Amino acid sequence: MRSLITQGVKLLATGSAVPDLCITNQIISNIVDTSDEWIFDRTGIRERRIVSKGQSIIDLAVKAANKALIKAHLEPLDLDLIILATSTPNDLFGSASQLQLRLGALQAAAFDITAACSGFIIASVTAAQFIQNGTYSNVLVVGADVLSQWTNWSDRRTCILFGDGAGAAIFQATSVVNNNFLAFQLNTDGKQYNQLNISYKNTQQKQKVDFSDIGSFDSISMNGREVYKFAVSKIPQSIQFCLDSVHISIEKVDWLLLHQANIRILNAVAKRLMIPYAKVISNLSKYGNTSAASIPLALDEAIEEAKVSCGDLIVMSGFGAGLTWGTLILKWQD
Repeated sequence: MRSLITQGVKLLATGSAVPDLCITNQIISNIVDTSDEWIFDRTGIRERRIVSKGQSIIDLAVKAANKALIKAHLEPLDLDLIILATSTPNDLFGSASQLQLRLGALQAAAFDITAACSGFIIASVTAAQFIQNGTYSNVLVVGADVLSQWTNWSDRRTCILFGDGAGAAIFQATSVVNNNFLAFQLNTDGKQYNQLNISYKNTQQKQKVDFSDIGSFDSISMNGREVYKFAVSKIPQSIQFCLDSVHISIEKVDWLLLHQANIRILNAVAKRLMIPYAKVISNLSKYGNTSAASIPLALDEAIEEAKVSCGDLIVMSGFGAGLTWGTLILKWQD
């Protein structure tokens, strides 16, 4: 495979966007039997942002993408490819084309990737393949989800967890010697798909034909205990595999950026890898679990706050529905 790499990959710029509507734990405690203390102790979440009526996932994706384009000093017409990582499109056939249109990136191909909380990692790896084989030079990856629209707000197990948001990253071709995309690994365990899903359901509606049902989708269903066990077992293994593949020791890692699912998972993974928690990037308390948006949203904020410095080694891992998981190691060059 390495012989097919003709270009290196650079993470050029990031951007992010969240809705204005803030839902605190106190507000949720007025909906279901819970409290701010109970939620924070078990999840690390204080509040989350939720889209308002009339606000679309594409509104968030466009805002995040435009911020990244401005930082990258690129015009929309400079983009060759747009990949939208989302499991909550506003069109079941895909929403990337709407993002392309709204941005005015009419020279870019565009498609969706559906992989829930692993979506941004998988989309970024996909973008890198197109760049490394010489097909494209500028690729926009957007992770965006509005899980609030698929949440059962009477289910205390799930309604406390999820928020809405979008995060964007622009990957650009560079020389092979200046490659910042160091290693990756992607995995899937379909045997556990039902541990976290939004399942299809048939609805009994009268039709002119009797050989087809009108379908719809249920709300989020999650086995929290099994998802926790899966994450704290598989993610350290994936990270260690990637580090070993490029002969980098744990001590050389500057930042660990995990999917923002639960503070207990973040703590457990860092502990198993013996990475000091001071090296863990997290904004979970402010936004909750924003699915495909969580990693790019947290990365953009860390860069904006000058937490991440030029040359820093960042290990990013996503995990969730599928069950899927993946790790990506990048060096940040500002």
